[in-house]
Amino acid sequence: MVWMKWLPWRFAVSRLARRHGFLDPVALMARLRGFTQPSEVAEPIELLRAGVVMHARGLINSRVIQHNLDWVWPFWVERQFDPGDVSFVPRAFSITHINLTQRNWTAVGLPDCPELPIVDPRGLVTPLYDGWSLDGWIRADDGSELLASRTADARQVLDLADGVAVRTDCAEGGLALSMTARAERDAEGRVHCRVDYRATADRPAAAIVSLRPYNPEGISFVHRVDLSADRRVWTVDGDEAARFDPPVERHHISDYRAGDVHIHLRDLDDQSTGSCDLGMATAAAMFRLEPGRERRITVRTKLTAAATQAHEAGDWPAALTGHCEARLPDAQFQFLYDAAIHTLVLHAWNDVVPGPFTYKRFWFRDAAFIVNGLLAANLIGRAERAIDRFPERQTHAGYFHSQDGEWDSNGQALWIMQRYCALTGTAPKESWVRPIRRAARWIGRKRLSDALPARHAGLLPAGFSAEHLGPNDFYYWDDFWGVAGLDSAAVLLRAAGDAEAAETLKHDSAAFAAAIDRSLSADGERLGRAALPASPYRRLDAGAVGSIVCGYPLQQVAPTDARLMATIEFLLDSCFVDGGFFQDMTHSGINAYLTLHVAQILMRADDPRAFDLLRTVARLASPTGQWPEAIHPGTGGGCMGDGQHVWAAAEWVLAIRNAFLREEADGRLVIAAGLPAAWLAPGEPLRIGPAPTTYGTVSLSIEPGEDRITVTWQARWHGQPPVLDIRLAGHVPLRADAETGRVTVDRADAP
Repeated sequence: MVWMKWLPWRFAVSRLARRHGFLDPVALMARLRGFTQPSEVAEPIELLRAGVVMHARGLINSRVIQHNLDWVWPFWVERQFDPGDVSFVPRAFSITHINLTQRNWTAVGLPDCPELPIVDPRGLVTPLYDGWSLDGWIRADDGSELLASRTADARQVLDLADGVAVRTDCAEGGLALSMTARAERDAEGRVHCRVDYRATADRPAAAIVSLRPYNPEGISFVHRVDLSADRRVWTVDGDEAARFDPPVERHHISDYRAGDVHIHLRDLDDQSTGSCDLGMATAAAMFRLEPGRERRITVRTKLTAAATQAHEAGDWPAALTGHCEARLPDAQFQFLYDAAIHTLVLHAWNDVVPGPFTYKRFWFRDAAFIVNGLLAANLIGRAERAIDRFPERQTHAGYFHSQDGEWDSNGQALWIMQRYCALTGTAPKESWVRPIRRAARWIGRKRLSDALPARHAGLLPAGFSAEHLGPNDFYYWDDFWGVAGLDSAAVLLRAAGDAEAAETLKHDSAAFAAAIDRSLSADGERLGRAALPASPYRRLDAGAVGSIVCGYPLQQVAPTDARLMATIEFLLDSCFVDGGFFQDMTHSGINAYLTLHVAQILMRADDPRAFDLLRTVARLASPTGQWPEAIHPGTGGGCMGDGQHVWAAAEWVLAIRNAFLREEADGRLVIAAGLPAAWLAPGEPLRIGPAPTTYGTVSLSIEPGEDRITVTWQARWHGQPPVLDIRLAGHVPLRADAETGRVTVDRADAP
């Protein structure tokens, strides 16, 4: 508004704050800005919005939870509020109470359906996005009970036999409860979240399905609950919420002032309707258990009114047809690969999103890595569908916009478009060409002048970049992506028939790369060592992990580049905790996907420590084969971001694929360089494929026999076959003719 430009509102705010004894917010913000490089965007509004929502909920949590610890709370609360638990977080000066120690959940769903119910580590199911939850209990007539969120131990598994299902089993004192959540589609095309409860007791008891006004982030309001006359349907706040089979036998409802319904399970009166003006209504549907007899209860929550419009949901076999399968000798690695494939499918309906809950929204950064995972998994159609939506997010100026102030997005969008074309052997779609031109021009215009008398001359402006790297700065992460974007655009436009534009972009890319090299050379003098700091104004710290992008995935430098490897050694020596990369800034946890980035650099350098990092990441996975964005080094639970991080799943697929098949920019296809010697001991064949590469689609088999190892491959090359560089652990590297399709290596020839 115009009046804001001339009204002395800053003076008024400052005077009002001083008058009432508060810190001057205007002066405070000025101080805060002093810790960052000057930037046109202080912080992306999307992050501020997400932070406000999370802390608003955290404020409600602080008003509700700590004053009602006799309620049955979700797993994270039961742990985080327990002073005897390693997850405990003191609350004295915390204005908001947020899940900081057990941010773990697993999505269930159907391909091409954006509705993703989530299941927490103790079987709490949140069917609807950011909504209320369903919990299962058993209460014996003698007063003893089984409450899943309070049990010391539970077994949770991801069942991939028929899509995606999460089963949680817990038992205590003769009471046992199994809860299985999945999504299913009915004959009319409606998608439901289905939860099957199986309960047994060695004495008279009741199985209970309870409606909870919370989810793994905290409170989610429930104002009114109604049970239908036939006792089969719960209505929550006017909407059908759950359908029971069999009908409910006893039913209780409570409000905030009367306390949790858990307190009222022995009440004689049966309530079919109840409300709470504060939004803390709880309900319990009870079913009689006879000693020694299993009772089965099914609850369905409608997720969609009809079949999804763009794509019909529900066909897992069709969704996985032709995907890149892996056959691995390690059962845990195999499970994690298969789980990661399903995770990628679930989170790529039209857009791709990096999580089912906290991060259920679009970023170009995450999309580039996730789409790369989809391509590696031979899920080409899903990758193409996601890229097709990029142009609608491009501004008139050519900026691929998902968040303000992030100057990496154009490079990432162009790089993954070119990666798609390279792996499929196709030219860019006509509908992509104009956005490609505009995006490349944007990078050239955005770059600062080479003539600036500053360390950041010729680089992209200061920005918030990858968020976890630190405050606004001139991040090399952005610059390496910018160069990749110009190079990719040059390749794409040449393929589209515009050789002149391609040559111009190659010139622009070379100038940009030269500016980065000048800045890094100055960094070498400043730091007294060759390395890749996060920016020209940073010492070596955990933020340097962003700068290794020049080695993986961009391959802009040689595998053993001195700066790159010095940075890797610094990170390994100074920034690893329990074998995984610990990001001090923002994440404050062990990061699975960044650990895998370091592993990929080591893999390119033929360093056996790469597989050690893969083992670490496998160990850090949840029982359902998922990784939160950041992992608490004490609890092993999530401490930041989404509890199921799709970027991490994509990186696991890429790491396994590159361990078998890795393209190098010098025209080589490197075979088996990432596989450990233990996997090559005599045994069952190792296989991967069909795997798209820049040279063509390959299916690879490695048969480790007693006397020899046989490597065979079938391929559809895009053109001239590559040089095959076969690197079996413990054997001398050898070159093979791509047309032969087979190589045999005698074990006796091992050095």
